[in-house]
Amino acid sequence: MRHAYVYYCVAPAHAGAAAAQVDALLRAMAPHCGPPPRRLVRCDDTSTWMEIYEDIADWPAFAAALRAAEAQTGLAALIDGDRHLECFAAP
Repeated sequence: MRHAYVYYCVAPAHAGAAAAQVDALLRAMAPHCGPPPRRLVRCDDTSTWMEIYEDIADWPAFAAALRAAEAQTGLAALIDGDRHLECFAAP
C-alpha cells in the first residue's frame, strides 16, 4: 500500500477559509484511502500544513481524484506557493 503526504503553506489570514476547504477535500478523498485522511499543522510553524492519506490501493486513481478535488475546492487561491505531493510505501 502507498501513503500520500501533501504539504504547503497557508497565510494566517486565510487559515479559517483554508481549513474549511481542506476539510471538504479530505471528505471527498476518503473513499480513496484506508483510514480517514487527516490534516496536521507543523508544530514550530503553524503556517505549514500537511494532509495525510494512507493505504492507497490505486495510486493513479488517487492522484487523479486529488487533482480534481483540489480544483473543485478552490484551495489554490488560499495557499502560499504550491502543494507538494509525496508518495511513500513500506520497503
